[in-house]
Amino acid sequence: MAGIYIHIPFCRQACYYCDFHFSTNLGTRDAMVDAISHEFKLRKGYLADDKVETIYLGGGTPSLLTGKELRHIFDAIRQHFVLADLPEITLEANPDDLTDEMLVTLKDVGVNRLSIGIQSFDDDILRSLNRIHNGRAARDSVLRAQAIGFNNISIDLIYAIPDQDLERWSENIAEAIRLNPQHISSYTLTIEEKTILGKWTKQGKFHPVDDDTAADQHDRLVDLLGGADFEHYEVSNFARPGYRSQHNTSYWLGKKYLGIGPGAHSFDGSTRQYNVRDNRKYIGSLAQDEIPATLEVLSEQDKLNEYLLISLRTSWGLDLEKVRRQFGVDLRQARGGYLQNLEKERLATVTGSTLVLTRKGLLLADEIALSLIPQGSQPAG
Repeated sequence: MAGIYIHIPFCRQACYYCDFHFSTNLGTRDAMVDAISHEFKLRKGYLADDKVETIYLGGGTPSLLTGKELRHIFDAIRQHFVLADLPEITLEANPDDLTDEMLVTLKDVGVNRLSIGIQSFDDDILRSLNRIHNGRAARDSVLRAQAIGFNNISIDLIYAIPDQDLERWSENIAEAIRLNPQHISSYTLTIEEKTILGKWTKQGKFHPVDDDTAADQHDRLVDLLGGADFEHYEVSNFARPGYRSQHNTSYWLGKKYLGIGPGAHSFDGSTRQYNVRDNRKYIGSLAQDEIPATLEVLSEQDKLNEYLLISLRTSWGLDLEKVRRQFGVDLRQARGGYLQNLEKERLATVTGSTLVLTRKGLLLADEIALSLIPQGSQPAG
């Protein structure tokens, strides 16, 4: 089984924190949809004979597309790929796009999971991030989607925002719980260099919150969502029983996926491909029957590093025996002292051959993964 990710590189306006590839120039939208559909034809052999069990439209803002444009894309998928029975089909949406008409269109084209970019229910916070919607529109979008019949809804929230203290953050979480979605993704506000917030931070006009404040807000998130029966199955992801994101979980399990659109990534188990992050170049290349992608062949060390970095972010954790068997590295022998220290500091638990990070450890997941890589190790192929 495999997945397909489609990057829709358009937004009505730029959020101050966003570092994803997008353009606010919508004039090339028709040409972009044609190019994306054509890339499916050129990439139809990438997944071999694997059935597609998940499709994810991200961006950018996929909810900017019309029903005609969405049908064009889905027709191309169905023409060139074999879909599994009842695939999970997710579309990222801004609250202001989710009119009754749009929601009916989405159901009609086959979308069965919505990921709504709410980020906050607080109007002041939304303005500080340059979000286009307000808190009322955020609430109404979820209620409309539920009324239309969507029963697999995820909402995004951001924490560690200046001026959002623990009380205001708790109110946001409580509002999310009251709306009764099936899934919540919540991310710390990350300051990327090339974003507006990145520039303001460099100029001293913006001051990110400190790590302790971010950790306190993460703890409150875990406590409140856990108390509302959400499973914390990945650092930033919480789900009702049976509603984990199948698409994102496939990434964390190392399954194959095809990325379509400018800036999209693909993975076939041994290589990665990175599409150009330039709309004009992407459209021009596809017009010449060329795929504008850079290929990276992964070494065994690369694969080990990725497995460590990804697995430690999840509730199922790191399989030490798999590392020994698949990569030829015995972490219990090479990093035994470090593993014991993780348990002593209550950053991780080791049960049998499985290492799982605690709540405290999850905040240091990337640092721990890098520390687990034995210096000078050369995994066996």
